[in-house]
Amino acid sequence: MREAVQQEPAYVIHRRPWRETALLVELFTLNHGRMSLVARGGNSAKSALKAQLQPFQPLLVDWTGRSDLKTLVQVEVRSAPRLGQTRALYSGLYINELLQRILPAADPHPTVFANYIECLRALAEMAPKGDVEPTLRKFERAFTTSLGYGFAWDQATDTGRPVEAGYRYGYDPLQGIVSAQCVGVRLQQLQGESLLALAADDLSDDAARKTAKRVMRVLVDFLLQGKPLHSRNLFSHSVSSSGRTP
Repeated sequence: MREAVQQEPAYVIHRRPWRETALLVELFTLNHGRMSLVARGGNSAKSALKAQLQPFQPLLVDWTGRSDLKTLVQVEVRSAPRLGQTRALYSGLYINELLQRILPAADPHPTVFANYIECLRALAEMAPKGDVEPTLRKFERAFTTSLGYGFAWDQATDTGRPVEAGYRYGYDPLQGIVSAQCVGVRLQQLQGESLLALAADDLSDDAARKTAKRVMRVLVDFLLQGKPLHSRNLFSHSVSSSGRTP
């Protein structure tokens, strides 16, 4: 049966030339998750689609098709704030790459879609020298939780005991936070004070931000299963003199 979808809220997370004049576009959509569409003629000089199918641009799209690869029929561009700053732009490319490389195809995640919109809004409104990391950590946590990898920052799963200040803990993607005695975990030496702050969604302290970044880096790398993230290279080579990357 041929599927026809109309007026589906969507964002472009990746695109590339396809065959002679087409574009192969990956969309993150509200009701259908990550979808691959062919925009016929989209890469030709006279087509308006190349300008319309831009990252971070909210769209309403129509498509049709029987296979996993659908055909784009129509695009309606919606208004949205722009990611004008370099760090905001590269942060947006990072979250797009997470969706492209980790999110299963045709698997709806409406909560992640809402978090994505909020993340783009926060990045667009960021001050010129603002810190992108709290915004990225918030999105990473919502994204990984939606995929079934959420955990309690204030609970050691191996002992069942609450995290305490003054103690150190570990983290493993398959177990969550564990006690320091738990062997074979991927990440160790996490301060209890930082974990308690993160449990309260408090990223105001630098130590807590660093802990969140270390934990989410391990989890994201686990979900990537060895796939590289090109957006990290953008950060390390072009953006931050402090050497910070997502």
